[in-house]
Parts: sequence; C-alpha cells; structure tokens
Amino acid sequence: MKNFVEELKWRGMIHDIMPGTEQELLKGSTAGYIGFDPTGDSLHIGSLAQIMILVHFQRAGHKPVALVGGATGMVGDPSGKSEERNLLNKESLDYNLACIQKQLEQFLDFQALDNPAQIVNNYDWFQNISFLDFIRDAGKHITVNYMMAKDSVKKRLEGSGMSFTEFTYQLVQGYDFYHLWKHNDCKLQMGGSDQWGNIVTGTELVRRMGKGEAFAMTSPLITKADGSKFGKTESGNIWLDPKKTSPYKFYQYWLNSSDDDAKSFIKKFTLLDKETIDKLIAEHDEDPGRRTLQKELAKDITIRVHSEEDYNKAIQASEILFSKKATEALRTIDEEMLLEIFEGVPQVHVSKSAIESADNYIDLLSTVTESVIFPSKGEARRMIQGGGVRINKEQVAKGEAKPELELLQNKYLIVQKGKKNQFLVIAD
Repeated sequence: MKNFVEELKWRGMIHDIMPGTEQELLKGSTAGYIGFDPTGDSLHIGSLAQIMILVHFQRAGHKPVALVGGATGMVGDPSGKSEERNLLNKESLDYNLACIQKQLEQFLDFQALDNPAQIVNNYDWFQNISFLDFIRDAGKHITVNYMMAKDSVKKRLEGSGMSFTEFTYQLVQGYDFYHLWKHNDCKLQMGGSDQWGNIVTGTELVRRMGKGEAFAMTSPLITKADGSKFGKTESGNIWLDPKKTSPYKFYQYWLNSSDDDAKSFIKKFTLLDKETIDKLIAEHDEDPGRRTLQKELAKDITIRVHSEEDYNKAIQASEILFSKKATEALRTIDEEMLLEIFEGVPQVHVSKSAIESADNYIDLLSTVTESVIFPSKGEARRMIQGGGVRINKEQVAKGEAKPELELLQNKYLIVQKGKKNQFLVIAD
C-alpha cells in the first residue's frame, strides 16, 4: 500500500487534513470521494487538480469515487462565490453530467480488479427524500450556529447576503458524505481548501447520524506566482473539452507558464516521480532559456488530456508561429488549425483577382491590402530592403518583383512584418 498522504505532501497538494486520516489510509484500501460541479458541460483545468488527487488516490491502492452533483447543482455552492448563481433545470444538468462523466473516464480506471473507480450522482438519492424527511433526519443534527460559523457563510452574510437555498448547501453536501459512508463504505472526502467547512459538516453528520468516523482532506487552491488567476486567459477558462479550448491553445497555456509556476505545476498536474521532476528542475535551472520544464509540462498534460496526435499538431502549430523554417508545415495544416493559430491577428479582406493582378510586392503590401499592413509604399520598400517582410514564412527579397504566391487553402496569405507583427490576408 503506497502512502497517499506522503505522495501529496511532496507535490504540495495538501492544505488541511483531519487528524488520523493518514493512519486510516495506511490500514488498507479505503474509498474516498471528491465532488464535481455539473453547472457546465465540461470541466476546466481548475478541476484538473482534484482529478489528479483521485488519480493518485487510485494509484496508491484506494477506491476513488467521483460525485457529480445532480442535486447540489440545483442548489449552488456559495463557497468562494460573491453572489448567487443561476440554477439549472434537470435536463441541462443531466446533459452536463454525461459530458463530465466521459471526461473523468479519461483519467480514472473504472475496470480495475481491486479498486475500480466509481461515478455517483447525488440526485439518485436526493430525488426520493422529501423536504420534511430531510430536515427531520439530517437538519436536527447540525445547529444554525455551527453552519453560520463557516467562512463561506460569514463572508456572504457580511456582503450581499445569501438565500436560504444556498445556506442549506453545506447540509446537503454533508448528507452526501453520510450517504456514501453508509452505502459505499466511503470514509474520506477530499476537495479544494474552500470546501473544508462543507466537508467537515459531512464528518459531523457521519458521527451524529451514523455513530461512525469519517475523515477530511483538502488541497490548496491553485494560484499563479504573478497573482493572476490560474486557468484563465483573456478569452476565458481553459477547458478540458477540445471544442471549448483547442488542444493547441491548451498546450500553449502550459508552455507559457512562468518558471516558478512550471516548477509547481509539474508536481501537481503530472504523474512524473520526484526523482524525475527534481532532475528536470535542475536541468531547467542550468539553462532557463531552453524552457525544458515548460515543454515537458505541456507535453505531459496535453497528451493525457487530449492525445499524442493532438500534442504533435500543437508542436507543428508552434513551429509555424515561431520558426523561420516552417514554410512546409504551414502548407500542410488544415484551415481550422490555420485560423486557430492566427486568431486575433489583424485581418484584411482582398479579392483574389486584386492579389493576382498586383504589379509588385510593394503594391500588394500597401495599396492592394488597403494600407493595413503598410500605410505607404515607401515604408513597405524600406522594410523589404531590410529583410523584414515574409509571406507564408518566406522572405520577400525584392519589392519590385512580380508576386509569385501560393494561397494557403486557396484562400489565405500570412504576412509577417518585422519580428512580431503578423497579418492574415483573406482572399474573398
């Protein structure tokens, strides 16, 4: 039996742990669970830390249980929220649950002989419990004073206030723990540090309702070294669903991690062992410019969340953006990937006939493209003479020469002006 707690400690993944938890887990294979929010049809990388905890839990010989909250999703968790969120109907929740289950199956082994993972939905037991039964059987065991002492409640009461629906959330989540303890022999609940109050309420219900013992453990909320929010970009969350966040953007997010973040992330989000990670960090510190750590981090996570094929495509796309020898790769990628790579760069729409009839490169890059790339012929001429202009990654040598161009996907030109400025010319 591998020491699960020790594994998480060196990875920096433990925030709070109830006394006796480590000793309980060393007694033998134990069932433990983490709850996942079903208010969206995909998990994001903020959820990935919790998924990784369940992965380590199973690798240590224990039985991981992923609870998707079909019932609690109808209530809304106030933890870490400044205001009440919109509640979803059952149809929307059911769809989200199916999507999330499919994602969890990528990480956890549901066919393991000794400790197969389980997915449970708390709607399955709450749908048959009446309100009166719940407040009689569960509500009488937890005082209002106890519930109001929780940080998640106090912060909201000091601010905008909270509805009775949200106030009852910790009792509902606590009952989940009691149910899983009673019916699934689940002795441990895990989650983010903002869930500590809700989890401890569950251990209290196990003690008071079931006269039993249960345990709690939380992990620190992931933060970035520069203070910006982990898992967020200007365009929003980084999702596990490739339709919401492409594998290329997913790969780039990890590749662009700072050195300090990469040293933390590689421990939390990969399965690499301590010796391998220490070696990678040492190698990275010898020459940070090579970005050894970021490359290994991005590779590992992209392959596990998506696939090796998606990783290879992301590498190819990166070469197109940052390599001067990427002409052939640019010709081979499909239209979807091309538009994805150059999303956000300035665009100029020009008729195909105007491009074909351009007398020379200077005209093409100034007047034909409506002065978007170069405001004047003189500026275009000077930059071409200085070797600072590339079309489809090939350097333009003579500004007065007749353009010989191959439209990518029979529709696009990629113009690079200097080292950083790129434009997407679309031949309509």
